Amino acid sequence: MQQPFTSRDVVSLTGITPRQLQWWVERHIVVPAREGRRRLYSMEDLAEVAVICELRHRGFSLQRVRKVMRFLQREFGKRLAETVSGTSEYHLLTDGKTLYLETSPRQIVDILKNARQPMLTICLSDTVRQVRAEIRAKKNSGTIRSTSLRKLRQAS
Repeated sequence: MQQPFTSRDVVSLTGITPRQLQWWVERHIVVPAREGRRRLYSMEDLAEVAVICELRHRGFSLQRVRKVMRFLQREFGKRLAETVSGTSEYHLLTDGKTLYLETSPRQIVDILKNARQPMLTICLSDTVRQVRAEIRAKKNSGTIRSTSLRKLRQAS
């Protein structure tokens, strides 16, 4: 089992503010384990926070993000991090009103044939990979680097 992450670790790795993270926990958008008063985040929790940050950065409302999280749980019976891990690439598509999950290149084509507006594509798998790479770097250096995922995105 992986060592849990503290709130400070999550803030450092994702670029979210401590208050924003606390608010998401209070609203049960992210549900970390508790050890007394401390909140401890699993790798899956950290990946979900990173993906939520990416979706918010792309202009999704928190209400829409909640819908995405519920959809994935309901349709796949898995958490977001479990859904996007593995060899498959998953993408979230939107035409500004409707959200779609693309699970293969063929589905993208089918979805776009019926779309009347341009769609925004967000690669959830890439976001999870970025978080995991940051964790590996932390393990190699022994401390969490101050570079946030937001800074990594800006550099690439």
